Amino acid sequence: MAATEILKIDNVSRHYGEGDTRLEILRGTSFSLRKGEIVGLVAPSGTGKSTLLHLAGLLERPDDGDVLINGVSCGQLSDADRTSTRRTDIGFVYQFHHLLPEFSALENVMMPQMIAGLSRGEAAERAQQLLEYLRVGHRGQHRPAELSGGEQQRVAIARAVANAPLLLLADEPTGNLDPVTAHYVFEALEALVRQSGLAAMIATHNHELAARMDRRVTLSEGHVVEV
Repeated sequence: MAATEILKIDNVSRHYGEGDTRLEILRGTSFSLRKGEIVGLVAPSGTGKSTLLHLAGLLERPDDGDVLINGVSCGQLSDADRTSTRRTDIGFVYQFHHLLPEFSALENVMMPQMIAGLSRGEAAERAQQLLEYLRVGHRGQHRPAELSGGEQQRVAIARAVANAPLLLLADEPTGNLDPVTAHYVFEALEALVRQSGLAAMIATHNHELAARMDRRVTLSEGHVVEV
């Protein structure tokens, strides 16, 4: 395996239900993502996009095959070890920002770092740096309800990368934003990926944004295929 291969989906199958009601979502598919690479996942609803993201993020286990993060097989890891890997190696950004409403933007970005063991001072310093990088540093003391949609999503991106993950998974991160704001948020996300060297898979229905990524893939008959 190449040293730069951060995510490897290796001959993975996933189904739901049993017997006659069994629904095959993924059928022995393989896919890899390298360090510093941004891949766009452009697939219609119902084709397995969320399942693929959940498997890559260790939120689900495959029925067959394996998922490797930075060369480490995660298929048979205990729940505790999978949780630990998610906390240290994987960042998530969703269509809805899921920020904690009772905390400020700065505190939302500090939270995962403090859970990982950083002191409050260290977490605050890094959180402020990330917010500054994403051009929302001046909004650090505001709560989510006081931020615009684009600002909320940039805070969510900062939170996702606060623990310097190897892999970033984003599910429609600009789906709720107007075209101008979506363009700006994607630019910020792209710059962060390039600067940090992490690997990113971004699910989107926005073909204009997807065209700016390094590669585009879709799902067809249970397989990941290049577009």
